[in-house]
Amino acid sequence: MGGNKPHPRGGLIVGNYCHDLLIKDDVVLAETLGGAVSFISAVLHPLNIPSDYVSKVGPDFAYTNKLNHPPIVSPSHNTTLFHAHFFSEVRREDRILKRIRSCAPISPSDLPDRSDADGAGFSFGMAVGVAGEISPATLEKMVDVCDVVLVDIQALIRVFDEIDGTVRLVSLKESGFAHLLPRIGFLKASAEEAPYVDVEEARKWCCVVVTSGEDGCTVYWKDGEMRISPFPTVQVDPTGAGDSFLGGLVAGLVQGLAVPDAALVGNFFGSLTVGQIGLPEFDSRLMQKVKDEMQRRKTQYDGRDGESRFMKPRGHEQFIASLQAAKLPTSSRPISPDHSMLFLKNSVLEEPIKSVDTKP
Repeated sequence: MGGNKPHPRGGLIVGNYCHDLLIKDDVVLAETLGGAVSFISAVLHPLNIPSDYVSKVGPDFAYTNKLNHPPIVSPSHNTTLFHAHFFSEVRREDRILKRIRSCAPISPSDLPDRSDADGAGFSFGMAVGVAGEISPATLEKMVDVCDVVLVDIQALIRVFDEIDGTVRLVSLKESGFAHLLPRIGFLKASAEEAPYVDVEEARKWCCVVVTSGEDGCTVYWKDGEMRISPFPTVQVDPTGAGDSFLGGLVAGLVQGLAVPDAALVGNFFGSLTVGQIGLPEFDSRLMQKVKDEMQRRKTQYDGRDGESRFMKPRGHEQFIASLQAAKLPTSSRPISPDHSMLFLKNSVLEEPIKSVDTKP
């Protein structure tokens, strides 16, 4: 991710797969594969970015045939299950998200040791839990074995009602993870989650990326900030858009792109994901075009390091046009009328969860 050392095992992706049940007006619409790791794998795997995935599921897990990276099966726990409640009528909250079951947490001992990679460790790690499965000790182990760790803030600040599992958010300072902030490389938050982070404080220690849906994203670092352009798209299902964004961001960083260009790749994959139903499928020709464009962009990049890597490099606007050209004609899988029940206002995995938040 900007360095020149060889890293034989690439990345370390940590977070559980889960089952998501979508419920509208008390009627079950669908059950889908959930978990940030599923969306991230959909980006990184076809781009040939080698990574180890550490996830846990129960014997009841229903989507093994959809995975490129099999999880650990915990015989004494069922798969994490979320119920996402949506409503037709106008309500103060857009949705209510509940964790009904939780699989076994991911412990530090579940992670590969640095010695497992011939002493080289991993070039990057991604802490992308959705159900409280990542503890401070596990995140600390990740920063020990990875050169740089990227964290989705939802992995740190979600808490769950003891009675019905309703998801709410707490401030990062209350989460038990705040002491690790100086050791994190990138922290990703949605616009709704950002107030729980204290971006002004966090940016002193790491790069903070705040995603804003159709408005793109904003990158904050110690001495500056920059808004990164979105890609126009027709949204049909926003589930996993933030996860795909994070996968695209990592893909760009692994290719050696400057942070603004890498964030642009993140916006690109986020826009592709919201144009599909459920877990996205990316056409192999499209992915090859993206790989080619990133490689071409890398050859134009001067390899700046330190603070300068956050500055917008020359040709950034041309890179936007190149990615947009790769996106057309769209190669997303077609939308079937049978999938109309999934045209929901909000995502199962993305915020906001307005009615039950605990304000920082």
